[in-house]
Amino acid sequence: MSAVELDFHLVRMTHGDVPTVMKNERRAYTHPWTEGIFIDCVKSGYECWLFVLEGRNIGHGVLSVAAAESHLLNVCINPDYHGSGYGRVLVQFMLDRAQQCGADCVFLEVRPSNHVACKLYHTLGFNEVGVRRNYYPAFTGREDALVLAKEFI
Repeated sequence: MSAVELDFHLVRMTHGDVPTVMKNERRAYTHPWTEGIFIDCVKSGYECWLFVLEGRNIGHGVLSVAAAESHLLNVCINPDYHGSGYGRVLVQFMLDRAQQCGADCVFLEVRPSNHVACKLYHTLGFNEVGVRRNYYPAFTGREDALVLAKEFI
C-alpha cells in the first residue's frame, strides 16, 4: 500500500509530542537526538513536523530556515513503516516548507552508510557538495557525513 492510499497528515510538533517523537527516534537511529534537542528546536521556532498516519505519530522532520537558506536537520520514519514511501513524502513536504519560508536552497548531512537515504536524496535532486570528516558518532569511532544541497529554481 502506498502513502497516497492511507490517511496521513503532517502537523506541527509541540513540546507535548516529544515523548512519541523520542520513541520513533530511538527505534530508527543508533545515536538518536535527545529530548532537549527537540524541545530547543520547537522553542526556537524551527519547522518541526510530525507524520501522523491513521492517528498515530510515525515520524518527524526538523528544518531550520534563515537568510534564504535552510537546513534539513532531522528526518525520521519509524522502522516499522520503512519502504512505504513515507520518508519521501516527509522530505518533499519539508522541501515545500523550506520554499514557503523563503529558502533558495536546502542543505543536509547524511551518513554515507545510509544507502537508502542517500538514494532518496539524490532522486529528489540533492547533490553532494562536501564531506564533514568524523561528523557522526559510531559504535567504533566516528563516521563522516556527506553534505548535500538542493537549490530551488
